[in-house]
Amino acid sequence: MTDVVVVSNRGPGSFRIEGGRPLRAPAGGGLAGTLRPLLAGSGTTWVAAMLGEGDRLAAGQGLMETDGIRVVPVDVEPAAYQMAYDVIANGTLWFCHHHLFDLARRPRFDWHWHEAWAGFRRYNRAFANAVIERAPSGATVLVQDYHLSLMGSMLAEARPDLATVYFLHTPFAEPDMLEVLPASASGELLRGLAGFGACGFHTERWASAFRRCFEDGVLAEGAGVDTVPPTFVAPLGPAPEALARSAEDGATRAALARLHEAAKGRRLIVRVDRIELSKNLLRGFQAFEELLETRPRWRGEIVFVAFVYPSRELLAEYAGYRSEVEHAVERINERFGTGDWTPILYDPADDYPRSLAALVAYDVLLVNPVRDGMNMVAKEGALVNERDGVVVLSRRAGAWDELCDAALGVNPFDVTGTAEALEVALLMSASERAERAERLRASVRARTASDWLADQLAAARR
Repeated sequence: MTDVVVVSNRGPGSFRIEGGRPLRAPAGGGLAGTLRPLLAGSGTTWVAAMLGEGDRLAAGQGLMETDGIRVVPVDVEPAAYQMAYDVIANGTLWFCHHHLFDLARRPRFDWHWHEAWAGFRRYNRAFANAVIERAPSGATVLVQDYHLSLMGSMLAEARPDLATVYFLHTPFAEPDMLEVLPASASGELLRGLAGFGACGFHTERWASAFRRCFEDGVLAEGAGVDTVPPTFVAPLGPAPEALARSAEDGATRAALARLHEAAKGRRLIVRVDRIELSKNLLRGFQAFEELLETRPRWRGEIVFVAFVYPSRELLAEYAGYRSEVEHAVERINERFGTGDWTPILYDPADDYPRSLAALVAYDVLLVNPVRDGMNMVAKEGALVNERDGVVVLSRRAGAWDELCDAALGVNPFDVTGTAEALEVALLMSASERAERAERLRASVRARTASDWLADQLAAARR
């Protein structure tokens, strides 16, 4: 693997400053957590942004290598990074690929936005330059996620010897949604992606949308691209052994005991999510409210455990969404709660052992995103759950393609349909629950994180 270069916004580790010295901290983000154990000891080169003064100090002291992975830090000027990461990657491309634009109000492509797009281009150029300078001759370069969509054409022009693969962890926008972007931006985006040797996606749905964006006459003409880059489908799976160890960890078991004590023996509907617009928390709580309102038999009998944590709160839409979510929880608890029963146990703290404990304990797991590239919670929950829990899953999640045989599918926009699915799950016989849970586990075990990485390397060889 010494001739493999991984490129992502976040690296395999980060540093904080304590007492004037850089101290290693855990890597943030699911991608880094997935790739780091797969690459440990391999001699792979990992190109990633320096995300703070701790990283910069560590880089200056030559401390960036970790677990046998050679880390190449990219120091993007703070203003360009903010424009690239907050305004374009998270504030525009995330919304575009997840179809989250409130088109009556947003987006607004004014001169500030076009300035940010130029910052996004500089951010991609900084990463491309690091790869151009450091990649061995003929290396395989695995570029991860929507932040780095422009790199393909930059690498193809300067280093045609490289075998480049791009993998997108989100959905890909349908053509009519990509057309919302200014033609100059959508064209540059498609040209950048066309420069990769292959582009990978979690499901054929997202790969198909990607190809149709190239095949659409308006977009293709604006992009100036004659051919669609090869695509491949490689669903990401969990690492079962590591997940099992974490589920048996003392911190997880202590959190599990506290959860059972708080629930007082009641059955549990669980969700574990970021407070993120695409995750559809509001409609999930509204469905639970409708369940209690129209089927009073469940009052006092079930608890909705919502272990969620904030995300992207510098964006006004996210701060506002969190406020709406918390208001809904308060209203439902005030409306239905009693002296010894709180309908929704809600906590926005980011606590991994506690979240994992909730997955171990659920009777029903609600995963209802409006649009999701994959959704690892549905897969991880199926693996660690000890109660033959039922997964109620949005058909618009990437994971639906693999889990549709055993999960209960819902239209994420249909609150009544989701309430009905929750009751079906709660009333399901023990034998059917056990049979479905076993099929879920088998489906998840069929694909691991190692398989996902191997598919990318195979795509590079092709």
